[in-house]
Amino acid sequence: MGVSLTARRERAPAVVIRRISPADLFAALRAGFDDFRQVPTQLAFICVIYPVVAVLAAKLTAGYRVLPLFYPMATGFALIGPVAALGMYEISRRRERRLPVSWRDAFAVLQSKALPHIIQMALVLLVVFMLWMVVARSTYTALFDPDSMGSLSEMTYQMVSASGLILIVLGNFMGLLFAILTLSISVVSFPMILDRNVDVPTAIRTSLAVMARNPLTMLLWGLIVAVSLLIGGLLLLVGLAVAIPVLGHATWHLYRRLVEAPALERR
Repeated sequence: MGVSLTARRERAPAVVIRRISPADLFAALRAGFDDFRQVPTQLAFICVIYPVVAVLAAKLTAGYRVLPLFYPMATGFALIGPVAALGMYEISRRRERRLPVSWRDAFAVLQSKALPHIIQMALVLLVVFMLWMVVARSTYTALFDPDSMGSLSEMTYQMVSASGLILIVLGNFMGLLFAILTLSISVVSFPMILDRNVDVPTAIRTSLAVMARNPLTMLLWGLIVAVSLLIGGLLLLVGLAVAIPVLGHATWHLYRRLVEAPALERR
């Protein structure tokens, strides 16, 4: 059974949302891992991840003002993770259609007709990320004097104080709200834009409908993504070079399970 959404764009087919179970999540993960195994892209991700880490390390070395924001920046990466996985959606799409594919096809998304809508959706997530950083910094400055940050040991002392515990609890709670917001508006947005070239409002509306149709299952998916990124980050960030591509491929297959393909495509 599925729920139908009528797309506003002229002649666009109705969007049918399916109800899925946790078993579908793990089936999507298996399919995602198979895509990654057939077309490994970890080297490309290592080339992206390590320059970012180097920039952060340089800032930490140059001054400690960015230190309180390191955790929000690291966790906030999950908010823009769907953008990082764009190439994986394209690879999975090509494999699904039995087209020749290599890791270079991850960059074919830059030639997609849907690129303008992809950029617009990426900007939406960038705004969410920036809002998260503003909230995180405002929360920190409300509890601590930013000028009192003298060293890593000083920050450690602050975190174990009463105000530090409040910051940890409140910060993680607000981070959870931002994560749920991002999941709700983007769980199938990018795959759908790439697949059907729909506009951003249609993609977001479909993602919200997916969440409404499968609330507990999609929250479980969000937890799987968060834990995978956490483990990847703990493995000296090398794990992210595996976690992000696998999750990206899996998201494409999850989209296929959640959003029914148009009638012409099923023939």
